[in-house]
Amino acid sequence: MKILRKIIEIDEELCNGCGNCVTGCAEGALQIIDGNAKVVSDTFCDGLGACIGECPIGALRIVEREAPPFDEKAVKHHMTEKIKLTLPCGCPSTHIQIFEKTSACETANKPAQIEKEKEEESSLTHWPIQIKLIPASAPFLKGADLLVLADCTAVAFPTLHRDLMKGKIVMMGCPKFDDVQEYVGKFADIFKTAGIKGITVVVMEVPCCSGMPVIVRKGMEEANKIIPMQEIMLSLRGKILTTP
Repeated sequence: MKILRKIIEIDEELCNGCGNCVTGCAEGALQIIDGNAKVVSDTFCDGLGACIGECPIGALRIVEREAPPFDEKAVKHHMTEKIKLTLPCGCPSTHIQIFEKTSACETANKPAQIEKEKEEESSLTHWPIQIKLIPASAPFLKGADLLVLADCTAVAFPTLHRDLMKGKIVMMGCPKFDDVQEYVGKFADIFKTAGIKGITVVVMEVPCCSGMPVIVRKGMEEANKIIPMQEIMLSLRGKILTTP
């Protein structure tokens, strides 16, 4: 049964497929299909228009028309299935988490330590970090600067947290042993929907690592996006060999 209610409408001629609205819709009603944002089901759209403010070109608006009622239960089922399709398992390593920074007050109240024993605070702000486990819809990806690491670089580079990770979202993987096409598709989905600001790719000097920048570039090509990208190569002893 249809009722007269408010619902989102997309101007497909104006829409450029940036995907900002997709991450702005908590109900998962929007999806990029054939280069344009589309409402996948009227029952998923609550008509509140939270996605409108995410569109940089004004391609979205609220209209009043006949549509099926908003179905909260259907939305919950839809989002559950969406996560199942994105994440390969239900283990704790796949649970999305965003870590809050320690406040100035908390830092000041920490017990004093001998300088040589003082530990540096981790710069990691989120979980998971493996490329294959991060869904394109992860909230921490929105508007992020990515730090794409070939796995071995995290062990080789001694000051990774201090020098490279601050202010960046980490994605790790191995271009030799992991599924290259899966990675290309994952990056393409992220670039279509997350509004990534910049990318830093860090690899080792060994030949098998050279595939990681290629994967990221192919992801940009599939997403039809141009995103600033820089590459850093490390020696086997963890020294920076090339910088932007």
